[in-house]
Amino acid sequence: MLARVNTHVALRRQKRELEEALAEVRKLSGFLPICSFCKKIRDDKGYWQQVERYISEHSEAVFSHGMCPECMEEHYGEFLQEIEGKDA
Repeated sequence: MLARVNTHVALRRQKRELEEALAEVRKLSGFLPICSFCKKIRDDKGYWQQVERYISEHSEAVFSHGMCPECMEEHYGEFLQEIEGKDA
């Protein structure tokens, strides 16, 4: 009976260690070479990928896109001013 309990305890410990190791595999760490201009990341094979693609492939992260106020103004400023003019 004691042997069965010891085996069960050892299996549970091994399962926990494997789960922790698996969690570490999907964690990004170290240096990521990133382009100063376009923000693409160079992978281990030397290919450049969009940051969203790289992180999605190397982690559990999922992206949802939005637009910050500065980019909204930069890219849609005239349109926004036009809309605001119609609301006035």
